Amino acid sequence: MENILASSLFLLITPIFLFFIFKQRFQSSKNQLPPGPPGWPIIGNILQIGSNPLVTISMFAQEYGPLISLHLGTQLLVVASSPKTASEILKNHDRILSGRARPDAFEHSFSPFYLVWSTDCGDHWKTLRTLCRTEMFSPKALEAQSRLRDEKLAQMMCFLHGKKQEVVNIGDVVFTTMFNMISNVLFGKDLVGYEEKHGTSDGLKGKLFRALKDGTKANISDFFPLFKRLDLQGIRRENLHNLREIFSFWEDIVAERRAQIQDMAVAVAEEEKTFLDRLLENGFSKDQINACALELFIAGVDTTSSTIEWAIAELLKNKEAMSKLQEELKYKTAESQLSNCSYLNACIKETLRLHPAVPFLIPRRAFEACEVMNYTIPQNAQIFINVWAIGRNPEVWDDPLSFKPERFIGSNLDFKGQDFELIPFGAGRRMCPGLPSGIKSLQLIIASLINEFRWVLPDDEDPSKLDMKEKFGVTLQKEKPLQLVFEDLE
Repeated sequence: MENILASSLFLLITPIFLFFIFKQRFQSSKNQLPPGPPGWPIIGNILQIGSNPLVTISMFAQEYGPLISLHLGTQLLVVASSPKTASEILKNHDRILSGRARPDAFEHSFSPFYLVWSTDCGDHWKTLRTLCRTEMFSPKALEAQSRLRDEKLAQMMCFLHGKKQEVVNIGDVVFTTMFNMISNVLFGKDLVGYEEKHGTSDGLKGKLFRALKDGTKANISDFFPLFKRLDLQGIRRENLHNLREIFSFWEDIVAERRAQIQDMAVAVAEEEKTFLDRLLENGFSKDQINACALELFIAGVDTTSSTIEWAIAELLKNKEAMSKLQEELKYKTAESQLSNCSYLNACIKETLRLHPAVPFLIPRRAFEACEVMNYTIPQNAQIFINVWAIGRNPEVWDDPLSFKPERFIGSNLDFKGQDFELIPFGAGRRMCPGLPSGIKSLQLIIASLINEFRWVLPDDEDPSKLDMKEKFGVTLQKEKPLQLVFEDLE
């Protein structure tokens, strides 16, 4: 419906954009853009992409090559779908192509204070990234957070023991666990409870998903920047209202802590300071803290909970892999032990290969024109890295659609940004700084669930017939949330 509405509006304003069309075609012949499917006048390839861009764009890559160009209105989108093209963009031309294409839905007064959505790698981006790496994701910081992780994990297991023989949405449970892990690192307290209905639009999870969805809606302002100021579909206004509701969950905490520091009312030992304390010590404003907290929650919670949901679904469908993992994890619960569990880590890699949490990575933007594989990427072109397609490429992976953790046993292939066959966390200067924390959470939660429970589908459904359809967004979700019954191990 949104695409039909958008195309109708485009046809009404045809005369305004004839200039852009002629300009694009002239530049295309002159600059040797990557190949791509021919588009419609004015709207370009918008209608061809459809409701499942992952599949559609991957099919375009099979036809036109691993580096393609698409025209979305007046915007040029370049998509890389192979390890070689990803390496060219994320490594060889990382500096020039490390800008960020930010959706119009996220253009607000606090937009300059984003980390993930920062349009450039300027001073604020460098300061915030350094703070995050040092105070949240460094080995020293992660070690200091180990007791907190154990505490939140124990709360999750206690909740599940109380729900035995009941149907549980495992995505919601892990979401709550991860959200409270991060909220305690940030603010020193829980912000959500296990009994809250996260799937509703009024819940915090629903509001976060709505914010993510706003970033992927078909938005005239993204396709035709000339109309950004008008916000014709009201997406930016709706998103701002939603974000303000999200910020309300922690703004009182921030205001209270700021007042305590200013009045020197509460002295906190160095080792007990939260990330909020560090931000306040560095003079961060209310808007800066809101933007930072929002991104940390979205990047750290939804990605981890969706990956665990996919991992459990794949293990349920693959009994042999489940048996091998259960055998390896017997009596192993300590974090220090899990990092050495080769099959557990192989299962995590295989899940991230098949179901990368962010299937296109976060869109990049070219600061200036550059040559990539004999093609021109013009200044301000948007750049997608299709890690979903790379992970399913038969030229890269043997039997790519099958869940085979064994492919990583004895392999040095890793997801730390050097092996472009497997880059679910990105690479280069825009690589996810939370990788170490995310992997620890994946290891700990998956191992704990396996050691503590037997997983059963409702009504004794056959796991081999489990629906594995995907729902596209900024993050890759299961179309049908995974419902499980947790039973005691026999």
